[in-house]
Amino acid sequence: MNAATIKSLSSGAASPCPYPWTPDQNDGTYRNPVLFADYSDPDVIRHGDDFWMTASSFNCVPGLPILHSRDLVNWSLANHALRNVPGARYAEVQPGCGVWAPAMRYHGGKFWIFFPTPDEGIYFTTATDPCGRWSEPQLVQAGKGLIDPCPLWDDDGQAYLVHAYAHSRSGLKHKLRVCPMSPDGTRLLGEGQIVFHKPEQQHTIEGPKFYKRDGWYYILAPAGGVTTGWQTALRSRNIFGPYEDKIVLQQGRTAINGPHQGALVETPKGEWWFLNFQDTGVYGRVVHLQPVEWRDGWLIIGSLAGGAAIGEPVLQHSKPALPLQRVAIPATNDEFSSSKLGLQWQWHANPREDWYSLAARDGWLRLFAQPSVPAGLARTPNLLLQKFPARAFSVETQLELNPSQAGMEAGLAIVGDHCAALALRFDGKVIEILQRSDASETVLGRIGRAWAVLQVDVADGGLCSFRLRTDDGTRIKVPLRFQACAGKWIGAKLGIYCTAQNPSADKGFADFDYFRFSPPATAAAE
Repeated sequence: MNAATIKSLSSGAASPCPYPWTPDQNDGTYRNPVLFADYSDPDVIRHGDDFWMTASSFNCVPGLPILHSRDLVNWSLANHALRNVPGARYAEVQPGCGVWAPAMRYHGGKFWIFFPTPDEGIYFTTATDPCGRWSEPQLVQAGKGLIDPCPLWDDDGQAYLVHAYAHSRSGLKHKLRVCPMSPDGTRLLGEGQIVFHKPEQQHTIEGPKFYKRDGWYYILAPAGGVTTGWQTALRSRNIFGPYEDKIVLQQGRTAINGPHQGALVETPKGEWWFLNFQDTGVYGRVVHLQPVEWRDGWLIIGSLAGGAAIGEPVLQHSKPALPLQRVAIPATNDEFSSSKLGLQWQWHANPREDWYSLAARDGWLRLFAQPSVPAGLARTPNLLLQKFPARAFSVETQLELNPSQAGMEAGLAIVGDHCAALALRFDGKVIEILQRSDASETVLGRIGRAWAVLQVDVADGGLCSFRLRTDDGTRIKVPLRFQACAGKWIGAKLGIYCTAQNPSADKGFADFDYFRFSPPATAAAE
């Protein structure tokens, strides 16, 4: 996608491009997306007056983010349910693998998340407090290609699980299966039944979410593919079908491509809402909030304005009839003054405790150099990254390098299928300013002290420009113009790293004083 297309798809070509992206308009309305960040495959539940969201996290760790809201518009990142992706191989970067579409439910006094890893099988984890510690993942069903599980505990105490199939692993992409499940969630009971298979009308169907309302069983499932698909609803009086199907949300005349895959949720006042994602390329899968009506036992998502027969996404709408909440967006800045990393940070693979310290130097994050990877930054596990939080922004971080060997480097990176970085590297005698793009590198100059402020400006569409300031005030504008791109199933990310070519016992370290976002015009004017 080019920059103009991404801008149009994100929120309409006429919309402004502010930083930070704030959905609450402070006039009783909100604008979509309600989360301009890569929270793919969102699922949401209400417990009391609180709404809780989780999302896919793929190879990024910690996984299964837990977000909280009281009005479905203002969301804060509250926790992660998964400390590591199950399996030894996730100590290395596994692009496109790891945690796919999860489902969150509340049952029996506990919060549950069922999630797949497409090469291993279906797992669940539980917690009595979503902001507390979640249980270690437990394997429910081993199997390659089993994805997108969602449980349903029925009125009679029986339990069931619906799931889809990953075409890349199983060769299937248009079947949904329902299986009986032990009420404790630990295992499936038999083979179950394929409850939906209409490849002529729904050539791809996945991400099913299970609900029961007024005696009907509903399965909401995205169909047609990530970038161009639609939302399908299935219903039946019998949990094993047969199921009727109906398209209930599609792009229609709007600029919102592929509106689907998400969560149906009811407010305490009986309003219904649907949260879904939109794939925006470099920015990942951002989250939209759509109103829902029920007519004749079917739901209508979005708007039927202009005589539309199927719901279309809304860009702006009245907020849910819920108590006012303070404007909130997930955190981005980090001064590294806490004893824990900010929740916005994720590693690119399962981390080790010796990768970093927040106690070694007060108010600084220390990254201990880890062996560099011949395949480049995209396959480097010890990248500390976070999501793009808006269409355009700037980032600044202060770095001090403490090398113990030639070839050690640390810097600021943009990461996707292609990567770029601005770094300091020790050549054995002096400190080099290094520009890196995928496998190529250019030395821009040398400085006397291993200290610098690194900056990157990300323009609307993802074009990145790097800058650097040394301790004597010298400013260096880096010639590289890098077009950020998405990774495997995830949007582009940015963050920091520290590597060494020689994997010796003492590899040195880099200290980072802060990591700050700002509007691009503010930073560019410096």
